[in-house]
Amino acid sequence: MQCIIFDTASSLDGFIADAANSLSWLFAVDGGDQPDASLIPADAGVLVEGSTTYEWLLAESDLLAHPERWHEFHGDRPTFVFSSRDLPRPAGADIRFVSGPVSEVLPRIRDAAGRRDIWVVGGGDLAGQFFDAGALDQIAVSFAPVTLGGGAPLLPRRIESDRLSLRSAAQVGAFARLVYDVKPTGGGDSAPPPVVPA
Repeated sequence: MQCIIFDTASSLDGFIADAANSLSWLFAVDGGDQPDASLIPADAGVLVEGSTTYEWLLAESDLLAHPERWHEFHGDRPTFVFSSRDLPRPAGADIRFVSGPVSEVLPRIRDAAGRRDIWVVGGGDLAGQFFDAGALDQIAVSFAPVTLGGGAPLLPRRIESDRLSLRSAAQVGAFARLVYDVKPTGGGDSAPPPVVPA
């Protein structure tokens, strides 16, 4: 069953990028530049990114000059980038620029993923928009042994404890990984109503 997952790394004080929108702090952590395979959503068929995340990746890895580097992380999976601006794309990359509310774009994203999962890579506000649309199924965070004191917040939304259910907590190298299931509005614990034959 298709699942929409916000899976990211965060500092201990809850930031996914520093004040300069950089992830260099993450790559300095042991294992941060080459994540353990268990930290990557195994069945993700589509990736989703905001424009800030996308532009940082373009610059950090010089992807326009070295488009082969795009496939090292994204593979051949379609990547939807939410942006209101025209942005460049690395040659050969399956990038689909979209804009507008998540709820309007979501059918296209789901169709591209087929039966596979959808990985919301970042940023936190984009993941929050998926949550607002009732389309976020899981939040997975790998907390690094770093504090940043400011930057881009992990998930700038108020989400009460009745909406999150802890699935797992584990140590993965230097990271503490927490995975939460997001409950649908109204709790989501009750069984679906029985199907009555016509």
